[in-house]
Amino acid sequence: MLEKLFAIRAHASTVRREVLGGVITFMALSYILFVQPVILSSDLMAAPMSREGVFVATCVCSALACLLMGLWANLPIALAPAMGHNVFFAFTVCGAAAMAWSWQEALAANLIAGVLFIVLAASGLQEALIRGIPDSIKYAIAVGIGLLIAFIGLQWGGLVVDDPAVYVRLGNLGSPVALLTLFGLLVTGALLVLGLRGALLLGVLLTTAAGLVASHFGADQWGYALVSFKGQVVSGVPDASGTAFGVFAGFGQLFTENPLTRWLTILFIFLILDIFDTVGTLVGVAERASLVRNGTIPRARPALISDGIGTVAGTLLGTSTITSYVESAAGISAGARTGLAAVVTGLLLLGSLFFFPVVEMVGGTVAVSAAALGAVGPPEALVFCHPVIAPVLILIGCYMLPVVTRIAWDDMTEAIPAFLTIVVMQFSLSISHGIAWGFISYVLLKLVRGRLRDIHPLVAVFAALFVVFLLAGK
Repeated sequence: MLEKLFAIRAHASTVRREVLGGVITFMALSYILFVQPVILSSDLMAAPMSREGVFVATCVCSALACLLMGLWANLPIALAPAMGHNVFFAFTVCGAAAMAWSWQEALAANLIAGVLFIVLAASGLQEALIRGIPDSIKYAIAVGIGLLIAFIGLQWGGLVVDDPAVYVRLGNLGSPVALLTLFGLLVTGALLVLGLRGALLLGVLLTTAAGLVASHFGADQWGYALVSFKGQVVSGVPDASGTAFGVFAGFGQLFTENPLTRWLTILFIFLILDIFDTVGTLVGVAERASLVRNGTIPRARPALISDGIGTVAGTLLGTSTITSYVESAAGISAGARTGLAAVVTGLLLLGSLFFFPVVEMVGGTVAVSAAALGAVGPPEALVFCHPVIAPVLILIGCYMLPVVTRIAWDDMTEAIPAFLTIVVMQFSLSISHGIAWGFISYVLLKLVRGRLRDIHPLVAVFAALFVVFLLAGK
């Protein structure tokens, strides 16, 4: 039966290799099960989401997308919520200091983007959209998001703190929070250097263990525990009612409380981020598995539609964009060549539903006084940290940085927009504003240089929308 479904022999593979590849891919991407609930329930959001609901949506909808990818597209590619997309969702769209949308509004916009993604994938038009966006802007977006994720990790780990005079500065590296973050950073970095599969997951688990030991001996002295074990590892499936189908309440808010240009802009960013991530990952991973034939990926259309369905399902249950994961390359390195590997990963994601106590322990919030972390501010002010998750975020930033070398730095009409995309994204703490500055400056500089042919009509249209978006403020 497996042979009939997946043509394993025709792909020069075996059931054992496929199962092993699926397990290894799960180990490589399972850090998202700890990270996603923390990001979407962050106190930096105007209205944080239910951590239990986000966890259930992440497991179920990622599993659904993996099963579709495996059974329909027959590709060894796993899917889960995308890093970068979740940060945009939580801190730019729903951030209390940014646009302050409700999470229901954000899910509604993301649902529309997911449906559009499916339509574009089914019609083959997504390639035209990809060609229309300048390469320099695409790469700059990835770099900017990577740096922003790393900055959040540095903050959550107590390594970077507030300073009214210079905005941010190095924190107290002798604080328990910072020391645990540094331990996690060193251990996880060492595991990655050694090439261990599932290095991020192993790093999280080792950091958790170190936090438990340190808390056992030092919690009374510090006044808080770095990691708290509540006596359970396995439990029933958490209650998802806090997020499930909340998206429908968001449609009324989305259309009535936001100008047309604002929600169109956010919709566009959700869409292009998903397309860039998905197509880039599919091409890269398929090449790694030697699945590219005559420059095309077999069954690319069902693969793309599976991705879009995952996103739509995720918005219905309560999580951000689900996309293809580059970590699938870990399973491919172990020999996976068919969709059976993706099915195995999907089943393991479903099995993870019973381990929410572990996720809650790893992603636990540590409330520490600002003074203890070395921040400048009222002594009674509290900073909410996540020292176990922080090292992963910092290192994911490193993963996203290499494409900076692919930007045409010797062409100022390409380099300046890319530079502005990256730096504005960092210093405004807003992915949407960084993209807006990139699009607008690209069009203006090409006009100055007289290179009208370089400006795709789509880029010009959205540059104009971004101008209105910026003038309208939040």
